[in-house]
Amino acid sequence: MEDQVWTASRVTTLIGRKFHISYSVSGATRLMHRLGFSPQVPARRVAERDEQAVTAWKEGTWAEVKGPGRPAGATSASRTKQGSPGSRPGDEPGGR
Repeated sequence: MEDQVWTASRVTTLIGRKFHISYSVSGATRLMHRLGFSPQVPARRVAERDEQAVTAWKEGTWAEVKGPGRPAGATSASRTKQGSPGSRPGDEPGGR
């Protein structure tokens, strides 16, 4: 093991080798949670990753591309709650 991370798959293999019983990956995950542990998911990053370049890109390019966003409460994504009456199509003159 080169990354030394305890994934659910590795725990399943260990349980099988040590106790000669088989667990599914999901069963091993549930067992670990019951015992107060959680499997670790390896971070998938390139070994040659340049953190300074990533930070510079996030602060410069990404901030420019992302833009300011919408103000909170401007629209509703709820299917049960309608938006404000002025925003419905057909409410403007000649809309119907």
